[in-house]
Amino acid sequence: MDLLLHHGITVLGQFVSWAELIGQIGALAVVFLAQRRSLATWPVQMAACALLFGVYASAQLGGLAARQVVVFAISVFGLIAWMRQRDPVYGLAVRHGTLAQRLGLAGLLVGGTVVMALVLEALDASWAPWPDAAIFVGTAVAFLAQGLRLIEFWAIWLLVDAVGVPLQLASGLWFSAAVYLVFAGLVVHGWWSWTRARRNVGVAPRTASTG
Repeated sequence: MDLLLHHGITVLGQFVSWAELIGQIGALAVVFLAQRRSLATWPVQMAACALLFGVYASAQLGGLAARQVVVFAISVFGLIAWMRQRDPVYGLAVRHGTLAQRLGLAGLLVGGTVVMALVLEALDASWAPWPDAAIFVGTAVAFLAQGLRLIEFWAIWLLVDAVGVPLQLASGLWFSAAVYLVFAGLVVHGWWSWTRARRNVGVAPRTASTG
């Protein structure tokens, strides 16, 4: 890991370690794969987590580093859950969350952010505890919702991107900030893709029954 953290490339006068470069490209690939509801989403995410943990730990962003550990664990859950929900015709069956599920996700986002920010402040683990905590909790909740196949997880990702870009810039991780901007475009497309997939699953059985 030290080799990947301390070696890399320089672009426009800014150093980008191999760990950050490969990890963020992997993170982009995860969004691309998630759009297509591919099982490969989760193994690629696990690899990206391992690399980005080192990047954020070295930048003294405790929340973002700890986030990788949580996301790695959720990725194991997501892989198992998606494998169990594969349909031979339509692939992964996605769905909208119920009102109770949406309220639960919102509660986790707000409550989790407050608790995590206070923990980071108490441990002096981050120079920007509140946005750091918001990204940590938002990412964990987004991946949890993704593992549960809820279309709403894309909206949570947009919130994470909105907080993540300025924090990455302030941390000097400009490449990661640029990746977050690309994320936003992919997230919007993914939201549309999952919504369309849900509609197609609902329409196809009715069409077949009238044939």
